[in-house]
Amino acid sequence: MSDNRIITRTAILLALTLLFQSLRFLIPLPPFLSTFIIGSLVNSSLLIAAEKAGLWPALVIAAVTPLVAYFQMLLPLPVFILPVALGNAVYICLFLFSCKWGHIPGTVLATVGKTGFLYLAFTWLLTFIAIPSQLAAGIMLAMSWPQLVTGSLGGLLASLVVKRIR
Repeated sequence: MSDNRIITRTAILLALTLLFQSLRFLIPLPPFLSTFIIGSLVNSSLLIAAEKAGLWPALVIAAVTPLVAYFQMLLPLPVFILPVALGNAVYICLFLFSCKWGHIPGTVLATVGKTGFLYLAFTWLLTFIAIPSQLAAGIMLAMSWPQLVTGSLGGLLASLVVKRIR
């Protein structure tokens, strides 16, 4: 694939991912529901980028999304940008590594890996950062089982979309 096509696909997927991430400001949904919808759409974009543009373009999207989330005030502290970006990178890398066994095993491994990484990273990080206990509990909830749901749904959606993209 030519460099121009890769750059174009990356730009389109980045724009779509940021649009998905901004839906919570455009469509009034309860926060818990928007987490599942938006998280699934963002995760599907990451996997579509990995499959259709490659590892490095997908990693660019993985790094930009938490930065934008911080500026949207969805991540309360800038120190949270890096672990979320790394969690996205784990999701992409594990998927690309394991999708040779099929889309479902790739999605399962990527989802479990990302969830485990985020949970452990935030558990460790919150031992050093003094934030209100209610906020810490909300962050830890968001970095636990909802990641399994959004990662799985994102993988399912990505598999449906990738089949239709030439």
